[in-house]
Amino acid sequence: MSVPVDDDLWSAVGDPTRRRMLDLLLSAGSGTATSLSERLPVTRQAVAKHLLVLDRAGLVRATAAGREKQFLVDEEQLARAVAQLAEVGAAWDSRLRRIKRIAETIQRGRDTGVDDSGQQR
Repeated sequence: MSVPVDDDLWSAVGDPTRRRMLDLLLSAGSGTATSLSERLPVTRQAVAKHLLVLDRAGLVRATAAGREKQFLVDEEQLARAVAQLAEVGAAWDSRLRRIKRIAETIQRGRDTGVDDSGQQR
């Protein structure tokens, strides 16, 4: 793979609540822990903890907005995550195609009476 996989990044987006938060931030443009907690089935404190994880992974940036912080998705880091996902997906697609070819070869051998080593049974 040419794009190195960032385990912290994938740990951050591995949680469904954090993925939903990213969706909400992308659709709204920005949000606070309070505004996000109003749209999620978790407390404001839980949202703040999730935002901290996303911030550490570089997926969101915070700016001061009165007494709260306004969070925006870092689109460059999100694009990096998408590139990683595409590369990982392509690698797995290649592996699965190889496994399929091996399984088909074995099945053809069974159908024609040839064992796994290529010898006639």
